[in-house]
Amino acid sequence: MLFSAGFGTRMGTLTRSRPKPLIKVAGKALIDHTLDHVNAIAPKTVVANTHYLHDQMAAHLAHTGVHLCHETPDILETGGGLRNALPVLGDGPVFTSNTDAIWRGANPFKVALSAWRPEDMDGLLVCVPQDQARGHKGQGDFTLAPDGRISRGPGVIYGGVQILRTEGLEKIEQDAFSLNLLWDQLLAKGRLFGVSYPGQWCDVGSQDGILLAERMLIEPDV
Repeated sequence: MLFSAGFGTRMGTLTRSRPKPLIKVAGKALIDHTLDHVNAIAPKTVVANTHYLHDQMAAHLAHTGVHLCHETPDILETGGGLRNALPVLGDGPVFTSNTDAIWRGANPFKVALSAWRPEDMDGLLVCVPQDQARGHKGQGDFTLAPDGRISRGPGVIYGGVQILRTEGLEKIEQDAFSLNLLWDQLLAKGRLFGVSYPGQWCDVGSQDGILLAERMLIEPDV
């Protein structure tokens, strides 16, 4: 599930006439950077939700094999958007991914797959140590314990890629809601985990992030 329905307001004038996932970084649309990683794991089904400037998203993804879930009349946020896409995605754990980050190094989807333990986990978030992150302000989103369990608090940054069981979405009454509500369920059960990303990561939520990401991609390996 690729989250691509948002308005991209932090991008200012760049998103007045185009959706944020189509903004280019190093000559390639943000969503295409994400799709490169997705295609490397060859999932059976890929879904992107759309809302703002839907026609542009539909045209861009027309020949990619990505299924579209157009949210109308209102945007459903991450939790509502995922639940709306479940008839296409099917049962079982799913990957979800934001489309406004650039990764340098290991494929984050493969990192998650290698750490996924379905007997212990209902959710697994790919998290980035602060010294490996760019374009992110704040003290981090989660504390990562030695056994991989996470709790809310300063520490690592959620990078935007995760594996989730979706059964808990049925218990949420709102139509539009954040996946934070599902995370709260999993945290209460001790079944929300994180895995530390070994490479570099950049948040491209604002215009400044574009330049930061392009610099990161061309830096020599150390």
